[in-house]
Amino acid sequence: MKLPVSTEWLLHCAASLAQLDPGSSASAEQLARYFDLPVASLAKRLQVLVRAGVLSASTGPRGGFRLARPAEEITLLLIVEAADGVASPYECREIRRRGRGALPAGECLSPCVLAVRMAEAHEAWRSSLASVTLAGILASLPASAPARTRSLLLGAS
Repeated sequence: MKLPVSTEWLLHCAASLAQLDPGSSASAEQLARYFDLPVASLAKRLQVLVRAGVLSASTGPRGGFRLARPAEEITLLLIVEAADGVASPYECREIRRRGRGALPAGECLSPCVLAVRMAEAHEAWRSSLASVTLAGILASLPASAPARTRSLLLGAS
């Protein structure tokens, strides 16, 4: 499975916002500068996380984005599904029933074994992402990382 590059953007932005002090926020411009990303594109993608309830946004001179809930409640799956949807990446089109190799109808009463295995793999992937929270990600960072992130993300240009 290949996810869009913007999913990486959102995962990193959410992890960076999780490192801010409570009540602090970062603008799309600050996040874009921090990661060397296009501001307009990033701002548009961040709104996806706002609509999903992962981030909250405020306007004004001190406006920006912050986590909308505790880092312990935000899983990687929540972010990925907000960004890319919940559909399985594999769609069985029953080609086992077509062409010279077409199976008889009686041999196709059960779901395609490949579709079943791909669905199992997708569910395992989803379960793995659901078990990882932003808090868990932060706990695995070096102790100096949050202060460095706050300084570089929120510091002067």
